Amino acid sequence: MTAPSSTRFRILVMPWLVVWVAWPVFSAGFHQGGVASCGGCHVIHDSVDGSPLAPGRENGFQLMAQSPSDLCLSCHATNNGSVLALNPLFPSPEKGAGNFSFLLENNLNDAVDGRIAPIPGFAAGHNLAAPGFGLNPDPRFVVAPGGTFRSEDLGCTSCHDPHGSSSFRMLNGVGEIQGGIATFVAPAPRAIGIGIKSDRERLDNHTAYLEGMSRWCGNCHGRYHDEGFSEFEHPIDEPLETEIVNRYNRYDGEDNPDDGRRSLAYLPDVPFEDFSSTTDGRSGPVSSSQIMCLSCHRAHATSAPGAGRWDFNISLLSEDGVQSGSWPIPDPYNSPNQGSLCRKCHQTIPN
Repeated sequence: MTAPSSTRFRILVMPWLVVWVAWPVFSAGFHQGGVASCGGCHVIHDSVDGSPLAPGRENGFQLMAQSPSDLCLSCHATNNGSVLALNPLFPSPEKGAGNFSFLLENNLNDAVDGRIAPIPGFAAGHNLAAPGFGLNPDPRFVVAPGGTFRSEDLGCTSCHDPHGSSSFRMLNGVGEIQGGIATFVAPAPRAIGIGIKSDRERLDNHTAYLEGMSRWCGNCHGRYHDEGFSEFEHPIDEPLETEIVNRYNRYDGEDNPDDGRRSLAYLPDVPFEDFSSTTDGRSGPVSSSQIMCLSCHRAHATSAPGAGRWDFNISLLSEDGVQSGSWPIPDPYNSPNQGSLCRKCHQTIPN
C-alpha cells in the first residue's frame, strides 16, 4: 500500500446519526475511479465553488481546464512523470517516453545547414492540443502520417484512457476513443514501466517492452515504414534476423564494436520487444526478439526531429545540439567517436 496523498471528509447520514468521517485517498488510484477522484478533473453544473468557468473552456465533459490535454498536464507537466519541462534546454529526467518540452524548441536541425535552415520544435514529436501550455496541433500534417487520425484532435487522451485501465500506461485499447472520433482496432501493447515519480531510465532500470507496440502505433500511423508508405523503409514488428541479433549483442559502442557480451548488451536507447524482458534486464536480444516503432522513436517528443531517440541527421552524436543550440541528447557510450545508434543493429547505416 502506498502512503495516502490526501485525506477527504464525508458525512454519513443515518436515521439516527450524522457523523464526519475521514479516509485517505491514494494517488495511485486517482484514475481508477477512487473516492472523490472525479472532482479532480470534472466540475458540476459548469462551475467551481459556485463561480462560472472562464470563457473559452472546452467544457463538454465538464473539465476543469481549457482542453483535455491542458487538464492532464496540470498534474503531469512537471510532476508525476514530468512530461513537459519548463525549459527545453533543461529537460526532466528521462522516464522512457520523452518530453513534450522539445515541441517548444526554436531549432532542432543539427545537420551542416542547421543554422540557416532551422527545423522548428513542432517536428520534435507528437503535437498536443494544449493551448494553455503553449502547445498546438502540428501545422505540417492534417492527419497522422500513414493514417487518418486528425492532427487537430491529438491530445493525451488520444493514447491514454483518462479514467484508467489495466493496460501499460493506461493506453487505449480496441474500440472508440475520445468520444468516438476514432476507433482503435489493435489492442494496447504489453509492457512494464518504471516509476514515474522518482525513477529515471538507466541501464538497469528501463521500460520492458513485451509485445504489440508497433501494431498499436498503427492504429493512427498504419504500417508507415513499409514499402510505399514513406521515404524511409524499415522492417517492424517481426523477429530480428540472426545478423542483427549478433550485431546488437557484440556492439558496445564505436570504441568497442565487436567485443560486447549478450549478458550486458541491452541499451535502453535502442530497445526491442521480447516476452522475457524485465525492467532491470541487461541481456541483449535473441532470435524471437522483435524490432518495433519505439526501437528508434520515443512516444512523446525528443530533442531531435521525428521524436528520434537520437538525431538521424548527424554522423556523430557529439554533433547533437551544436548547430541548433537545442538540448544535446546524451551519448550512452560517452565517446567523441560515437556514430549514429543505428550502428547498434547495423554494420552499415541504412539509407
